[in-house]
Amino acid sequence: MAGIAAPSRLGLGEAKLNQVQQDPAWARRLLIFAALLSLGLLLVLPLATILVEALGKGWGTYWAAIGDPEALAAVRLTLLTALICVPLNLVFGVVAAWLLTRYKFRGRDLLLTLVDLPFSVSPVLSGLIYVLLFGLQGWWGAWLNDHNIRVIFAVPGIVLATIFVTFPFIARELIPVLESTGKDEEEAAKVLGASPLRTFFQVTLPNIKWGLLYGVILCNARAMGEFGAVSVVSGHIRGETNTLPLHVEILYNEYQFAASFAAASLLALLALVTLLAKNIVEQRAGRERGSAQ
Repeated sequence: MAGIAAPSRLGLGEAKLNQVQQDPAWARRLLIFAALLSLGLLLVLPLATILVEALGKGWGTYWAAIGDPEALAAVRLTLLTALICVPLNLVFGVVAAWLLTRYKFRGRDLLLTLVDLPFSVSPVLSGLIYVLLFGLQGWWGAWLNDHNIRVIFAVPGIVLATIFVTFPFIARELIPVLESTGKDEEEAAKVLGASPLRTFFQVTLPNIKWGLLYGVILCNARAMGEFGAVSVVSGHIRGETNTLPLHVEILYNEYQFAASFAAASLLALLALVTLLAKNIVEQRAGRERGSAQ
C-alpha cells in the first residue's frame, strides 16, 4: 500500500503545481496591464515630459541651452567626477568584497556595516560630514586654509562626497558573486603554483566580471546623478562647482524652464545609456550562464 500511495501523492502534487502555473488568461493580462501602466506613469511619462518641455521653444533654444558655457562646464565636471570616483570605488569595492568573502577576521561585521553605511545615511548628511571636517570652521579647515588648500566649495569636496555616496555599489554587487563562486578554483590555482595576482586575473576575475561590470554601471549612474551630497559641498559656484544636476536646479529656480529641461534631457540621455549598458551586461551574463550549463 505504501508503494502505491507514494506515487499517488507525487502525481497529486504535480497536478497541483501545474494548476498553479496555469493562471487564467485574464489574470495574466491584468498583471501585464498593471505593470505596463506603472512603467508608463512612473518612467515613460516623466521622460517624455522632459523632452517635450526641453523642445517646447524649438531646437534653437534647446541647442543654445546645451551649448551655454555654464552648461558645458557642468557636463565636464559631472564626467570628471565620475571618471575619478568610479575607478577608485572599483579598487575599494574589489578589495572590500575580497576581504569580506575570503577571510574570517575580527571586525568583519564592522567592515560590512561600514560598507552599507552610505545606504542608510542621507546624502545631505554625507555632504555635511565633509563640511564639518574640511570647512573653514571644521576640524582641519584652519590648517587647509593656512596652506591654501581648498576642499569644500571646490572639486575635491565634490569628489569626496560622491565617493562616499557611491562606495557600496561595486562591493555589494561583488560580495554575493564571490560567495557563490567559492574558493575551490582559487585554491587549486595556488596549489599549482600560481601567484595571487595571476590567480585573481586568470581565475577570479573571469568568474566575477559580469557582477563587476554591473556594479561599475550602477556606480557610474549614481556618481553622475548625485545631488544631495554634492549640493552641500559645492557652494553652487557657476561654471566651477556646479554639476549637471545642480545646474538643472539653478535654472529651474530662476524660471528658465526651457534651459532647465534641456539640461535635464542630458541627464535622461545618460540614464538611458546606462540602462542600455545594464541590459547588455545582463543578457551576456545570462547567455554565458546558459552555455556553461
